[in-house]
Amino acid sequence: MSAFTLLGFGPGGWGGALLLAAGTTLALALCGFLLGAVLGGLAASAKLSGLLPLRLAADGYTTLLRGVPDLLVIYLLYFGGSAALGSIAGLFGVTGFVGVPAFAVGVAALGIISGAYQAEVFRGAYLALDRGQIEAARAVGMHRGLILRRVVAPLVARDALPGLGNVWQILLKDSALVSVTGLVELLRQAQVGAGSTRQPFTFYLAAGALYLAITSLSTWGFSRAEAHARRGTR
Repeated sequence: MSAFTLLGFGPGGWGGALLLAAGTTLALALCGFLLGAVLGGLAASAKLSGLLPLRLAADGYTTLLRGVPDLLVIYLLYFGGSAALGSIAGLFGVTGFVGVPAFAVGVAALGIISGAYQAEVFRGAYLALDRGQIEAARAVGMHRGLILRRVVAPLVARDALPGLGNVWQILLKDSALVSVTGLVELLRQAQVGAGSTRQPFTFYLAAGALYLAITSLSTWGFSRAEAHARRGTR
């Protein structure tokens, strides 16, 4: 069977399955990225806080998550979550292995991992702020909440975009690690197709092309967002 037939959408073709798996990969990475943005924002705020316990907790979070392998985090969440669910189920007389949803584990793991990196991106963007603009906002009578919403947040978001773009690209590739939980994302689907047809080169090449297409579109999107955010500035 030719490569075009294998990757097509007709009878015996794997094109639809690969595209569906690519959609799962994209959804997984996007949900993880958004969760990471929330966790990263909170961790960055804690790092910049005047309270020592908050700073220590945030430093511990970013140091730990950036220091251990991403695959280990996925394993710990999957098996740890399954053990916790099994213990809870045992209280109601349910025995046996109780697995947590693979997609939920993937989102949680990618969110926690990316949050550690996004925290440093947000912190760096905040430290790069022009303090004169904040002082000017105070001079015209803006209260703290309004300054945060109208001045600080837009400027931090603008300066953080390049770093966030890099985190997103890494997260897309890290999503392939979630296949160890049984989730059928793009790489896992390519493995299934390669094993079923004994055409590994064709399927892995197709998976690589789809990953490249997603990352290329993402790069273009972040470039457009950066250009829009920096309009009117030198």
